[in-house]
Order: sequence, then structure tokens, then C-alpha cells
Amino acid sequence: MLFPTVLRELLIGAAGAGLFRPCWTARILEEWARAVRKLGPGAEPMARAEIAALRTAFPGAEVAEAPQIALRLHLPDENDLHVLAAAIACGADGIVTFNAADFPRGTLAAEGLTRRDPDGLLWDLASHHPDVMAQVAETVRAKAEALSGQPQALRPLLKRARLNRLARALG
Repeated sequence: MLFPTVLRELLIGAAGAGLFRPCWTARILEEWARAVRKLGPGAEPMARAEIAALRTAFPGAEVAEAPQIALRLHLPDENDLHVLAAAIACGADGIVTFNAADFPRGTLAAEGLTRRDPDGLLWDLASHHPDVMAQVAETVRAKAEALSGQPQALRPLLKRARLNRLARALG
């Protein structure tokens, strides 16, 4: 889950703090870079710069495409097969997504994976590592404030990112 920005920054901050191991493919990163085009002409170059930084910060996170795995899988949206194949290829425990409909729990369980809602995952991390996640959230809040030039209260920032449970836990 690399979009929207606040969510990505929280997930990457938690991964950087060692709370979980991220995993992606070049295709997943490319989909993110293309998805942000709708935000304006400067969004894609900014995403590509962030992608380069992610590759540097997490050199072991990128796995090769696994088309041989994808061929045996079935999901409601065939365009998501590469995501599930990547999770299997890297030995992930689960997939972090708001898209519950296209990643059925039973299908994931058959592959030894869970589906985690981003808010639930981040809330869980905050419950077990409150000081670390409070620092990660504060870093994200301060960055949002610096970028916008406007004061940014943490709770509304998290709520706009659909992170209501995390907002209650940290706000």
C-alpha cells in the first residue's frame, strides 16, 4: 500500500523502525508512479524520486516478478495477481490493503497469507510499540506540516488517510 502519501509515510516509517519487512516488485512501484499522475504534473517525478529512495533504504524489499506463481492463482481482479504472487515469492506473512473485495481471506489463507487493513496493522503496531509509532507519526505529521506550510494536527491528518483507529490510539 503505497498511496496515499500519509499512509505510505507511516508504513515506511514503521518498516524503517524495524516493525515489519516491506516487499514489492518493480511493477508495484511503477503502478504507484503512474497512479499519482492524477495529482498533477509534478507528482510522478516526485514519486519516482521517492521510489529511488525506497530502493536505497530497503535494498532487500524488491523481489522479481513471479509470473509462474501468478499463473496458478485466482483473484476476483486478475490485475491484482502480481501482488499476491509477489507476496508469495518474498515469503510475506500478509498483504496490506484497503481492497478487501479483491483479496479474499480464504484465497490468501490457502497461500499462508493474511490480509491486513492498513489502519488495523498500524493500530496493532502502535499497540505493541507505542513509543516507536508515536515517533513515526510525529515525523509524518511534521513532514506534512512542512510541505503544506500549514499547521497539521495529527488526529485529522490520520483520519483523512482513513486511519481512524490509529488516530484514536495516537491522537
